[in-house]
Amino acid sequence: MIRFAVPLLVLATAATGAASEQKVPLSDEAKIALELKGLTPGKPQNCVRSDRITETRGFEKEILFIEGRNKVWRNTTRGTCSGLKRDDIPVFRTFGRQYCASDTVHTRSRTGGMMTGSCSLGEFVPYTESGA
Repeated sequence: MIRFAVPLLVLATAATGAASEQKVPLSDEAKIALELKGLTPGKPQNCVRSDRITETRGFEKEILFIEGRNKVWRNTTRGTCSGLKRDDIPVFRTFGRQYCASDTVHTRSRTGGMMTGSCSLGEFVPYTESGA
């Protein structure tokens, strides 16, 4: 019985492996390009108001700060916040009510709350709709 089960298991694995090989995960750059599709970059700034940011999306070397529906601030970090790619929680160390270049970002795991890394923010590049 075992002699028949092993070849079937190998065949089943090979069949599902071929199907999964066709789905290549997107790189961070490809994901960011999708997020910024249709938006035009503007002049980089040192700071953005934190009370206007409605969401953040983290990648290994970049963070997108979403401001409403029509504006995204792209920030290339200094150092890699690899925890952001794993969906760890970003903890921003800021002074005042804004995020600024050189502010520190620490990442914490969602399970256990352990610190998983840190980096600092770079300049903020605004991306807006052409008509906005």
